[in-house]
Amino acid sequence: MHDSFPAGGFMGNNLDGVWQAVEEFRTRFDKRSGTRAGRGELRTAVLALLAEQPMHGYQIIREIEERSGGNWKPSAGSVYPTLQLLADEGLILAEESNGRKIYSLTDAGREEAATAEASAPWDPAGPTSGKGFAALPKAGMELAQAAAQVGRTGTSKQVEEAVAVLDEARRRLYAILAQD
Repeated sequence: MHDSFPAGGFMGNNLDGVWQAVEEFRTRFDKRSGTRAGRGELRTAVLALLAEQPMHGYQIIREIEERSGGNWKPSAGSVYPTLQLLADEGLILAEESNGRKIYSLTDAGREEAATAEASAPWDPAGPTSGKGFAALPKAGMELAQAAAQVGRTGTSKQVEEAVAVLDEARRRLYAILAQD
């Protein structure tokens, strides 16, 4: 650690906390971009798929995974409750065929699918895909690594400047979300 840090400076005498934070940040994005989607996206995906053809639950899971390029694989624990909810709402029907439930849209389900978002969640225009979203975890990791480097080798003044930059970046990120 740089001699100009006071005792207990940037991260005390131990930078493990910084690397733990970097790792936690990375794993949160890995989970989000690898297996999860935003609220309502599974419903939209199921309706979009069933608008094309009747399917059973496992087919729905496989299709979402395939169409998202492996970036989203909903669990059976999320797909089957969604199917039950859609059935309860009268948007889909389940018919037994060869020991499996095959789901298809009702007339109300077709209307709902037609009025749903123009793009399916796995399309490039979808909210969790595309260049912007894919670049976000990488940019965040690089920022965290740069902050850790300043913490390891910077002077007290450099650390203060880095904290100010990070505080401003955080405020600007929240301002982006507030634009909606």
